Amino acid sequence: MAKRTLYGTVIVTYRCNAHCNMCDCFRDPTRPEDEITLDVIKKLPEMAFTNITGGEPFIRKDIPDIVRELYKKSDRIVISTNGYFTDRILDLCREFPQVGIRISIEGLQKTNDAIRGIPDGFNRGYGTLKKLVEMGHPDVGFGMTVQDMNCEDLVPLYEISNELGMEFATATLHNSFYFRKTDNKIDDKLKVSRNFEKLINELLKSSSPKKWFRAYFNHGLINYIYGNKRLLPCDMSRNAFFIDPFCDVIPCNGMEKKAVMGNLKEQSWDELWNSRQAEQVRECARNCDRNCWMIGSASPAMHKYIWVPGWWVIKHKFLKGGKYRLEENSFIDFAEKKNQEKA
Repeated sequence: MAKRTLYGTVIVTYRCNAHCNMCDCFRDPTRPEDEITLDVIKKLPEMAFTNITGGEPFIRKDIPDIVRELYKKSDRIVISTNGYFTDRILDLCREFPQVGIRISIEGLQKTNDAIRGIPDGFNRGYGTLKKLVEMGHPDVGFGMTVQDMNCEDLVPLYEISNELGMEFATATLHNSFYFRKTDNKIDDKLKVSRNFEKLINELLKSSSPKKWFRAYFNHGLINYIYGNKRLLPCDMSRNAFFIDPFCDVIPCNGMEKKAVMGNLKEQSWDELWNSRQAEQVRECARNCDRNCWMIGSASPAMHKYIWVPGWWVIKHKFLKGGKYRLEENSFIDFAEKKNQEKA
């Protein structure tokens, strides 16, 4: 059997019980009857990795059926969730002990609940995480979208994840059609970057090569915050894709406007993937100037161009004694920040 190489993301719904300050998809929810069905999921290609996301995926009560179908064609599945629907998540993990669960937590309790807009959301999400750890689930962790409001909670959250033996994923603010946002921005770039610097050094202290490469990813987030060209080429629409609740196959979730390669409800996968319309979208993606740095596009690129993050890891973990300094980035104007503080 040929090696599976595609990375896929299945957006199963735009319904969401959270009201996050960096994502407005809850204002424009899908209707259940319009959302992607099992019949369409059966038409997806074989994949090395599949992320199931939303909205909030566990709003759909047929998630076990979706996961069951995807495991017929995907080597690994990770579900992104806010962790609110504890019983549904635990039941799914009992049935599929290999499935990955990533719960979005945006800081310690007060900060998280202010950002996510779910009453007692931190306790619900963190409680779900702890129960997963207690039941011995092997692939569990949480993710944080770093912004001005929560950057000082970044390292404390990482330390919690480390103590519990969990994965810890990061992101930062983006604007796109997917988030329904155009005004997300980091105001104090240096402050946020200093906290990323602390996290990077914590990751480099680890004995885990996976965490060393996570350090590189976080370095890429600093690079993105300052508006620079992304560290690695973007191959979305060639080695990776998204499919939304309406069955539209799209390159990614980072574009300003939705670019549709085809509709899997109306077409076969081969017909869609090899269509003229898909090639036109690929050309659009090749010329995209968004410079996004999200795990959905960065992870495939890090695997494909492994020598780039590999050299960064060798340099910082071994040649620099496990140290990363923000000052090594020439694009950061430290003098400007000092002048602002004096003023």
